[in-house]
Amino acid sequence: MNPDAAASPHAVAPADGAPPRATVIVPCPDGPLLIRGPVELRTPSGELIPRRRRTVALCRCGATGIPPFCDGSHKAVGFQSAR
Repeated sequence: MNPDAAASPHAVAPADGAPPRATVIVPCPDGPLLIRGPVELRTPSGELIPRRRRTVALCRCGATGIPPFCDGSHKAVGFQSAR
């Protein structure tokens, strides 16, 4: 992830003219990474993956059927995050 994403021309600025929001990544215990704020997701070949939601859940367990997004498979496979 580009740490300067908030300053990039792709950053999402609030309508009131305030500075762009920061990107926040929250690891859910035994679940996905939740990403809130401006971020570009790309395939290994560099193609842009369109975002359809404000908050994106990225898989950490490797069992998802819709990579790179979480589909809840972590519950079925018993994924446990590092403690």
